[in-house]
Formats: sequence, C-alpha cells, structure tokens
Amino acid sequence: MIEEGRVSVNGRIAQLGEKADPARDEIRLDGELLAVEAPSVVLALNKPRGYLSAMSDDRGRKCASELLPMDAHPALFHVGRLDCDTSGLLLFTTDGELGHALAHPSHEVVKEYVARVRGRVRDDELRALREGIMLDDGMTAPAFAEVLDAGESSRVLIRIHEGRNRQVRRMMDAIGHPVRDLERTAIGSVRLEGLAEGAWRELSPEEVESLFLAEPLQ
Repeated sequence: MIEEGRVSVNGRIAQLGEKADPARDEIRLDGELLAVEAPSVVLALNKPRGYLSAMSDDRGRKCASELLPMDAHPALFHVGRLDCDTSGLLLFTTDGELGHALAHPSHEVVKEYVARVRGRVRDDELRALREGIMLDDGMTAPAFAEVLDAGESSRVLIRIHEGRNRQVRRMMDAIGHPVRDLERTAIGSVRLEGLAEGAWRELSPEEVESLFLAEPLQ
C-alpha cells in the first residue's frame, strides 16, 4: 500500500521505512483517516507537598498535572488521591477502566506510608493500630505498623489497604500522635525509591499487572 502511494502521513505520501507516531501524526489510507488507539500508560509521580492531586483547580492552586507530560498524554487522570500536605507516590493513567478498577474499594491494594508523628509511640498504641482503630466513620481494618525510630518525635511505617479520607492522619490522631509529616512510599509492589521529588516515570507492564495481585499486609 505504501509502494502504491495509498498511505499519507501529515498530508505527504508516505515512504517505505518512514516512522510515524499514531498519537501525534495524521495517518491516512486512500484518503481516509486511520483511527489508531494509542496504548494506555500508567505513570508514577513523586508528588511534593503543596500540590493538589487534581488535574486542575479553579482557585489557581498548584496541581500534580503541572509535573506530568500532559502534552504527550492529555487523557491522564489520577488514580486515588494524596492530601495537599502529603507527599509521595501517586499513580496516573490514560485508561479509564484500569483507573476505576484500581480505585474501587473492593480492590484492596496495599498502600505504605512513613509518618513522622509527635511523641514516642508505645507498644500498646502500635497494637491498637494493628487491631483496628475506631474512627468517626467506623472501625478501620487491621494495619501493619512499626516504629522506625523514636524520640521526641517518632517515624512510623504503616501499611493499609483501605482508602478513607486522610485515614493515616486520623488513625495517628486517634492514638494521640498527630502527624507532622507524611509520605506514601509504595502502592502494592510499586515503590517510590529512586524517584526524585516532583519526578515521574512510566510503569512497566509487569508493574501494572502486579497492582491487580492483591497481597496481604506483611
């Protein structure tokens, strides 16, 4: 078809060996536009504090979308959220079905956080987190919790599979240790390590597949 001159790219007759990007270039066969669906992408962003998880904001506040390649992937949207004052791993995709599946409450993907909290966290308080905490919207599921270091403030590693609003902060408030700083360090097997603050990377197909393999809290 190319040798017969039936294919055009951006208004020019295509040549053998020429490359074209279906996401950017207009490709026609016999004058008819070819609708080639671009493959979906999933991106991991290390969201800094001070950025909304939203793609836009009518009040002019900074949004995570400003840190992403929106020109190349204009259909990107966030999967789940992080509070404006929480940093760390946030996922984005162009695949609506994938995003809905990952965000649905029935999909219990484990999310890991490191919280810097006020005061020294006692063993009995950790046990309460592990057994479940009563919040104003009900009892939380058991969490994994351990102290990484302690002093006038403590660093606590927490893994949960629920997605309630500001859940980790509310859990720590409930045991008397308000959060001073909070970072999400992993979603399932996708980890934050090696990703600079404000930077993004594309997930591999293996990483995307792993998000659907729900693993128990460890």
